[in-house]
Amino acid sequence: MSIEELIAMNLGDLADAYAARTLSPVEVLQTVMAHAEAVNPAINALFSFRPDQALSAARASEARWKTNAPAGPLDGVPMTVKDSVAMVGWPYLHGIKANAELPPSTYDSPPAIALQESGAVIFAKTTMPDCGLLAAGVSSMHGITRNPWGLKWNTGGSSAGAGASVAAGAGLVSVGTDIAGSVRLPAGHCGLASLKPTHGRIPHLPADTMRMAGPMARSVDDAARLLTVLTRADERDTWSFPNDGTQYHQHLGRDIKGLRIGVLTDMGFGPKPEPAVRDAVEAAGRLLAGAGAIVEPMAPPLDVDGYAPIDLFLQVRGFVEVSGLPPHQDGGINPYVKAWALGGERHSGADMYRALGAITKMKTALLAAFDGWDYVIAPVLPVVNFPAEEPGVSRDVPLAHTIFTAMFNQTGQPAATVCTAFDDRHLPIGIQVIGHRCDDLGVLQVAKALEQLREVTMDWPLTPRA
Repeated sequence: MSIEELIAMNLGDLADAYAARTLSPVEVLQTVMAHAEAVNPAINALFSFRPDQALSAARASEARWKTNAPAGPLDGVPMTVKDSVAMVGWPYLHGIKANAELPPSTYDSPPAIALQESGAVIFAKTTMPDCGLLAAGVSSMHGITRNPWGLKWNTGGSSAGAGASVAAGAGLVSVGTDIAGSVRLPAGHCGLASLKPTHGRIPHLPADTMRMAGPMARSVDDAARLLTVLTRADERDTWSFPNDGTQYHQHLGRDIKGLRIGVLTDMGFGPKPEPAVRDAVEAAGRLLAGAGAIVEPMAPPLDVDGYAPIDLFLQVRGFVEVSGLPPHQDGGINPYVKAWALGGERHSGADMYRALGAITKMKTALLAAFDGWDYVIAPVLPVVNFPAEEPGVSRDVPLAHTIFTAMFNQTGQPAATVCTAFDDRHLPIGIQVIGHRCDDLGVLQVAKALEQLREVTMDWPLTPRA
């Protein structure tokens, strides 16, 4: 089987082929691994390849399929996980060169446990920027991760390697993490479907008030199948809640007629979308309206800078991590991240408390703005892309272009992405679908509708493009 044939299938098709014995997990792994090793020098998205371990897992999967006893919906699926997802015996570097000599992880995070119990075949980890505090694919440990749609362009971050590798076919799906858009931003830049779930839907460690793990895939169906597996309760993550048993990938079909959908292109502060981005969001709204949804513009939901207190919180968080790194020479951490994070030392406990209060007020206002809407569509970020070597769109505020994503980490609302357009350079433009808390299925259903309605063909860059 060729990689082109494999990429044309979704995970449901793959499971059917395994059940019918027309494909084997070993054969599929070998195809994916060979392709990943061929494209990775160009995109620099993967590290810590484990071919022997993966082959052993694929053989075990093959044995289960031969007895019609797959372990779960991902049995035999070759995939990757982000650097920041702990797995026993694997490196956990957080994108930081100063961490290179740290011992491997001694515990499995909840997503790793869920994947392994479902029979997934994890063959590598994906790159990320230092501390996860850049929305770009630039890392002191990993170097520059490049976008396969155009190698001079950024992948976004912090799940940079996940975005690039899945778009290039170097793995069928991946798991990223999202603290201010870190799943959705690279998904947007790389043309993927993704989900930042409701806070608590997918447990993760270390437990966090705003970060969560999420699926990244080339289709909404595959992202939903991954969500089905990742959803569970884990008492180690005190924000996680019980799994209600929803098989997300089996319930994506929905008549969207009559749904009230807002079109959000202005948060009320911060950078405004580029014309190509705004046009893509408005065009997506017209597609939904054509399918019977009630689509109207949404007024700017905030009248103050809702990002400033988040930036303060993240800067203090960064200071704690950077100041606690192992002893290192120059180059042990990205100098841009280091300079920004060390600025967090100037903030007092009172500053932090005031920032948390401002975040609470922002959350209240933003949630109130969703009253009357079933769903809202918005840009993933206000620009189509920026150069691969840059740490962000703006060097003044490294995460300023996350204004359409970071707010929803605070409110805990589910937010999916899907690509519905390309710009004149043939770079993907992602659309975000945001819903009410706990309506993860609904946002995936609307994203699926957009995927079916879109007027572009996803010609995946299996050979990375200059």
